[in-house]
Amino acid sequence: MPKLLLTSSGISNASINEALVELLGKPVSEASALIVPTGIYPFPGGGGQAWRAIAGKNKRPLADLGWKSIGVLELTALPSIQEKSWVPTLQETDALLVWGGDVLYLSYWLRRSGVAELLPSLDLVYVGVSAGSIALTPYNCDWDFDLEFVPEGSDMASDAQPLGLVDFTLYPHLGHPDMEDTTPENIERWASTIPAPTYAIDDETAIKVVDGEVTVISEGDWKLFNA
Repeated sequence: MPKLLLTSSGISNASINEALVELLGKPVSEASALIVPTGIYPFPGGGGQAWRAIAGKNKRPLADLGWKSIGVLELTALPSIQEKSWVPTLQETDALLVWGGDVLYLSYWLRRSGVAELLPSLDLVYVGVSAGSIALTPYNCDWDFDLEFVPEGSDMASDAQPLGLVDFTLYPHLGHPDMEDTTPENIERWASTIPAPTYAIDDETAIKVVDGEVTVISEGDWKLFNA
């Protein structure tokens, strides 16, 4: 099972960076990484946002942390190419950086690509950003919003629940001024409908999971509901 670093907004402060280095067991400059931009495509301008994630042009560091090497793992391409072209690369990488966006779309392509099936056997650090973090939990707090981006006539929503590789769920961007749904009161209401612990984390917080042990890494605010 991978070691997990589930973030709201990437490697946003020194504490989260230290947790990443600890999980890697070596400096970032000695580690390889693959970035998954797939989740952002459903949104208007998604292609440009994917490029910014890959190029390290976002506000919070991720691809631009100084990795020894970095490549792109594009989930939508994988079903159409031979496994020998990408599976060994995934198995050998030190970190899988899963960018944010549409949880439903990302979960769908994690399954369709075969990556979801491989994940439990991989010895790497999985770094999730927003949707990339939610995708490993049992419940999608953005489900209703994500449905707005499903193409007409698509059956995507029937096979797009998060992967449920952890026994808690999370709600990122706690208290974000540009996201009305991220108030503590709204998150608590949503959490009351979910039969699992729910971590609400802001952009300065991450959740580390190693061998089932959960640790909150934070220089900001977070709350746990349904503990």
